[in-house]
Amino acid sequence: MSPLDRILKTIEPEMKAFEAHFAQSVKSNAPLLDRVTKYILKRKGKQMRPMLVLLSAKMLGEVQEATHVGASLIELLHTASLVHDDVVDDAYERRGFFSINALWKNKIAVLVGDFLLSKGLLLSVKHKQYHLLEIASHAVEIMAEGELIQMEKARRMDITEDVYYTIIRGKTASLLAACTSMGAASVGRSEAEVEHMRLFGEKLGMAFQIKDDLLDLDHNETGKPKNGDIKERKMTLPLIYALTKSPHRSKMVSIVKRKGGTSEELNWLVAEIEKFGGIEYAQRKMEEFRLDALKLLHTFPHNEGRNGLEELANYILTRTK
Repeated sequence: MSPLDRILKTIEPEMKAFEAHFAQSVKSNAPLLDRVTKYILKRKGKQMRPMLVLLSAKMLGEVQEATHVGASLIELLHTASLVHDDVVDDAYERRGFFSINALWKNKIAVLVGDFLLSKGLLLSVKHKQYHLLEIASHAVEIMAEGELIQMEKARRMDITEDVYYTIIRGKTASLLAACTSMGAASVGRSEAEVEHMRLFGEKLGMAFQIKDDLLDLDHNETGKPKNGDIKERKMTLPLIYALTKSPHRSKMVSIVKRKGGTSEELNWLVAEIEKFGGIEYAQRKMEEFRLDALKLLHTFPHNEGRNGLEELANYILTRTK
């Protein structure tokens, strides 16, 4: 049994209830929307974000209706952001499946993303879970800011390590922080405990994104195009660190600006990142964020929910895609 399957086993009834809740939340009167949402349900990923909501709630109380609302809200927002990202990136594939824009074109994909976003907002209002809506809305705000900062900096190629952390704290970590804080809020925990869990999710999200950076440079099959970050002119932590150490900074920047250049140039760039310690440094920073997350987690009582969250944190370091 894989680590992820083992974690899922601990919340099997809760995940089944969530999946039913989520399927109900995306129903529509428009036949085309129903076809698209059925396709989305069929190609679901690891569902790590709803798992974080459920495990956080289980650690601190008893999973209830508000928890399922929170998990569905997070998954709706996350799915909407992926649909919109594929349009922006002109991507025709995600995790081995055709993207929504590849099958139904950009206009429909944008409207589907808008539909999913509105469904999440309406779900919160319908169940009067305004505190959960506030958590999610704040996460979306920070996500958008992170994306815009990255786009602005990518043009100038002047991202420092501190700016990189600001970007990933917004782009990736904010949604994971929303998951863990939402799980705590859904079972009525105090503001201090909700904030504590938000910080745990944020640290976990930082480690998660750095792992993604490393997977993009991995020689193994990762489920996304190899060196896709370089081809999209994204400044990742291994690259940022190597740029501070290599005597060939100008050449490296030039290749990234040309989205990887030729295959020979791309291979040289990856070798340069490895040669000047970019991969090793990113691995160290990822481990630091993971340990920081576990320190926050270990302030809570030991139980099945906490075990699941700890296993999930450890899984982030060992996943291959």
